[in-house]
Amino acid sequence: MISLFEEISGFPVNILPKDGTAEYYGKIFSDADCERFYQYLFNEIPWENDEAVIFGKLILTKRKVAWFGEKPFEYTYSKRTKYAKIWTPELLKLKQKCEEISGETYNSCLLNLYHDGSEGMAYHSDGEKDLKKHGAIASLTFGAERKFLFKHKTSKEKVELFLENGSLLVMKGKTQDHWMHRLPPTTKVKTPRVNLTFRTIEN
Repeated sequence: MISLFEEISGFPVNILPKDGTAEYYGKIFSDADCERFYQYLFNEIPWENDEAVIFGKLILTKRKVAWFGEKPFEYTYSKRTKYAKIWTPELLKLKQKCEEISGETYNSCLLNLYHDGSEGMAYHSDGEKDLKKHGAIASLTFGAERKFLFKHKTSKEKVELFLENGSLLVMKGKTQDHWMHRLPPTTKVKTPRVNLTFRTIEN
């Protein structure tokens, strides 16, 4: 397993050894901006429990989600369809910051609220039919620092790193074809994490 817990110098760095690009930029916001955006996102976003259909049964997750975009996009995953709300000024600022740094463009954002370390995400790839093929996904973290894992679909090789408060990770190219990723649960984290995943929808 490749571990990137140590201090990384010289951003961005592609943390994947093969078959994809996942560029980690580290912390891109000041402590003051991190706190300001975290408070806004935690308190002002209209969070809802996420829904998934598993073995024909509707499941509500503890993790909460929100979905925004430049128009009321339809987005379907886990057999549930969601409709995007229109950007807020704060989300537009965050989108523009990600675009400026990554050199990519995005038209929508799926936001996740993890209340503490007991809430996570199982291994998956972002390969929904609505997503731009091989398009970039920019992942912003505010709040608690959490471990993030990649696993290669065939070699089972793993890469792990910590996503710190105010940090940016950009997955692009054929990453979703060859790698899965997850946010593992942990008993060590007692505070919330807000994650924004900016992406491009084509529909």
